[in-house]
Amino acid sequence: MTSYPHLRLRRTRALPWSRALHREVEITPADMIWPLFVTDGRDCEVPVAALPGVSRWSVDRIVDQARLAVAAGIPALALFPNTQPERRTHDGGEALNPDNLMCRAIRAIKDACGSDIGVLTDVALDPYTSHGQDGLIDDHGYVVNDDTVEVLVGQALNQAAAGADIIAPSDMMDGRVAAIRNALEDSGHIHVQIMSYAAKYASAFYGPFRDAVGSRGLLKGDKKTYQMDPGNAEEALREVELDLNEGADSVMVKPGLPYLDIIYRVKQAFGVPVFAYQVSGEYALIEAAVAAGAADRDAMVLETLTAFKRAGCSGVLTYHALHAARLLGA
Repeated sequence: MTSYPHLRLRRTRALPWSRALHREVEITPADMIWPLFVTDGRDCEVPVAALPGVSRWSVDRIVDQARLAVAAGIPALALFPNTQPERRTHDGGEALNPDNLMCRAIRAIKDACGSDIGVLTDVALDPYTSHGQDGLIDDHGYVVNDDTVEVLVGQALNQAAAGADIIAPSDMMDGRVAAIRNALEDSGHIHVQIMSYAAKYASAFYGPFRDAVGSRGLLKGDKKTYQMDPGNAEEALREVELDLNEGADSVMVKPGLPYLDIIYRVKQAFGVPVFAYQVSGEYALIEAAVAAGAADRDAMVLETLTAFKRAGCSGVLTYHALHAARLLGA
């Protein structure tokens, strides 16, 4: 094998045009999905204190955000509702309301933007329950699986009927992908995709998100009986395999940067579209570093997104999507 001095790897790094020519991974606006929070009211923007630069938007204002995404080349939005406290119940029944925040936002975005942008919708009950868990609970506070799946199926059909393009079950109940896929097929929603949160860990990085959807103060206990143990990797591969066999079109690893090894292993094992969620805690860490004068936002955002692509991601859900897309389009 050729060695120094005949081989000098710095030759190809010496000038910008050469670095660009030899770059192995590129990030583009088309690689990003932008998570947005929906709130009640009209002409409302409500900043999320734990997520500087992120707001909750009323349905009429979220349409404006969708138009910004289209203009920036972002292909899809991920919607999350901040359900009014009076509509949160023990059984999460508001998830089945065809006129809930999520469904109104889907319809508004589709009416305004049509097929110019995809809409991904979260399927889980935590935005709708009074106890903050992702599913139904029994008298002992345990999240029950099969009864929850029945409600999740109804929630998915409700969102599909409103115009959702991608159903994204984030609840981590066993068997829910197959149940949702069968229901979508039986109801004629054959083109609606399923992006399964296949490897969703019981992470410490979710705190700001729970503030954004209004569930942090409601949550009793934790979610460790259904979200994955951060120490497990082989189990993630089992979860992904199950969801693919049940009909998932793509899978997600969540959180993102702390689990790059899982993203890589999933891609190597299955060769399917893998997405990462750069979660609220990851976003908040970058913004805190910027606020402290310890980091350059533009450089950190692009470097972390590139890391996801390098690990094997087809795309990334990130709160920095619009900022990054504008940087890349500049």
